[in-house]
Amino acid sequence: AAAMLRGLRRRWDAYKYRFVPWLALNLRRKRRTLRYVPESSQDKIISDEDVFETLLKIFKALFINDFSRQAHILALLPEIKCKYLELLTVEQKRSEVNSCNHQSQRVFSPEEVLFNTLGFNITRDRSSLVSAGTGVFVTRGFVPKGTVVSMYPGTVYRKHEPIFFQSLGNPFIFRCIDGILIDGNDKGLSRSVYRSCSRRDQLGPFQMSDESWLTAALQNPLSVGQYVNNCSHEKAANVCYQEFDVPGYFPVELKQYLPNIVYSHDIESRLRCVVLVALRDIKQGEELFSNYYTVVN
Repeated sequence: AAAMLRGLRRRWDAYKYRFVPWLALNLRRKRRTLRYVPESSQDKIISDEDVFETLLKIFKALFINDFSRQAHILALLPEIKCKYLELLTVEQKRSEVNSCNHQSQRVFSPEEVLFNTLGFNITRDRSSLVSAGTGVFVTRGFVPKGTVVSMYPGTVYRKHEPIFFQSLGNPFIFRCIDGILIDGNDKGLSRSVYRSCSRRDQLGPFQMSDESWLTAALQNPLSVGQYVNNCSHEKAANVCYQEFDVPGYFPVELKQYLPNIVYSHDIESRLRCVVLVALRDIKQGEELFSNYYTVVN
């Protein structure tokens, strides 16, 4: 019984800072739990430009790898089609050199695309922490310091938007500096809300977000950030959260890989995403650990 209570206490200590009803009751009394950053620049481990370029790089690689499925999109974007055909030709020549296959384009899994593009793979597996459930591991390759290693998927809620029922028993709610909440739960009501908002915002063949993180077959292999566990005395943080607003000029054909969607359709503002950035070099086999409320001094 004592061991069970200790396990429950450790689990609560790891998740309580992301549980909305708990936050509402305790923020006034415990200011240190707030993710407070006086200046927005102090929240940036790397620049927004670096985050943008990394996402662009991996999303383009995923798009080209899945080129045959993109015909309905490219038919509406002839100029974009020419650009991607050039990139595809370069990729095919590289593949032919490596595989000596001159017959057809090889289609890689999203995990292989991630490794070929950024030099590492990550996956969900049982955490090394007792009673922590699922964690995220670097299963192949090497993650240099300052690299975007994962993304936090989910529905984005602005201030005062209804999230109470979704928050009940939900350990996957992330609170941004400005009070924006991201619900990264892939089950229950949270799952239904995300799918509904995603399909609501689809423009013809153009998907404005990625639903695959709700399944076991990820289209964007970075979308596992909600399963990164909090650090402990034994396991120091090796990644931190960094907020990123998707710019208006983000390529429309690549939005299908963004694992976030806004709850309110009428709000005209940039889509909030949260990425996880490596605080140090991370080797193959290591589990990712973060502070939920990272402040950069």
